[in-house]
Amino acid sequence: MSEAILPAPVHKWLAGPLPAGVEDSLERLRRAEDVAYVAVLPDVHLADDVCVGVALATNRLIYPAAVGSDIGCGMAAIRFDADADLLAIEEAAGAVLGGLTRCVPALKHPSATAPSELPSTLGDAPLSHPRLEKLKSRDGRLQLGTLGRGNHFLEFQADEQEQLWLMVHSGSRSMGQAISAHHSTAGKADKRRLIAIDSESSEGQAYLSDVAWAIAYAQANRLAIIAAVSRLMQSLFGVVSTADSLIQCHHNHVRQEIHFGRRYWVHRKGALSAGTDVPGLIPGSMGTVSFHVSGRGHPPALASSSHGAGRCMSRRDAMQKITRRELERELSGVWFDHRRIDALRDEAPSAYKDIGAVMRAQRDLTRIERRLRPLLSYKGM
Repeated sequence: MSEAILPAPVHKWLAGPLPAGVEDSLERLRRAEDVAYVAVLPDVHLADDVCVGVALATNRLIYPAAVGSDIGCGMAAIRFDADADLLAIEEAAGAVLGGLTRCVPALKHPSATAPSELPSTLGDAPLSHPRLEKLKSRDGRLQLGTLGRGNHFLEFQADEQEQLWLMVHSGSRSMGQAISAHHSTAGKADKRRLIAIDSESSEGQAYLSDVAWAIAYAQANRLAIIAAVSRLMQSLFGVVSTADSLIQCHHNHVRQEIHFGRRYWVHRKGALSAGTDVPGLIPGSMGTVSFHVSGRGHPPALASSSHGAGRCMSRRDAMQKITRRELERELSGVWFDHRRIDALRDEAPSAYKDIGAVMRAQRDLTRIERRLRPLLSYKGM
């Protein structure tokens, strides 16, 4: 008679009561085949199949849903050789917002201005299926250096010394989604309907190779955005970004790591790697502060932390409950495109958890290195 499989232990760092449905989702996850540990971060909220704000460890199986469809999604930040008061007047902020709509598209570059080919590190690296290769040469090329929709953003911020910083949140765009969708059909569903792929099978090796490509693409995407914004700021104001200040991290990935003296496949979906002294970026929302952090390598959290504030209200609820006037009040003091105010209501600060409470809940997981307040927020629509 086979021995019953015990549910995996779950460790939680919470900023408040769990949102509706999250407990059931976590219970399904901890009972999924081969799951050894689960860490729940304070920005946790409900998402398809596996919650955002979760890290988990497996011995052999890979769960694409525990990585997410925007593989490699993450953050980048860089300091400009300028004071924050550069954006203090409306004319300067308007010039920046107008320039951003041209140099950082939300969906794709127009064919006339799109790069002619991908960088060789991406173009020469093969994907696992001809369909993905075709998408790479078309969508991958047209979307490199674009922001994306939803909670993806570009924000100018001021640190405690009133120095000007840029923070970018974007990912692998439609390529990550295509890779995730393709491999999810190759996996098998366990009895609780989570799709699993054996890491040692040919299918598993193909998925992991494509994940590595998507992570590299997402990083190149963020660097392309930073380069475009740096050119804009130099042309408008004659200021330059400082290369040695660059910070990068990503929060949707799977990779092998050592924890508790054993090697595991660690999945992070909306969760930062917070190994000892590893730098990270944790944004708040359009109207609240963000943080530069370093990890504490806390073992029970699988050396992870939150990737942001986390939603406390669904997009549908936010669009129904948050008015234009409320959004304008919440964004007082932050420059943004008022023509898009209706479309931005689901990204209102009140649709997100209190970032202060999130950071307090994970004091064991991260060390705050820098606190930044928003000056100008740009989102793709």
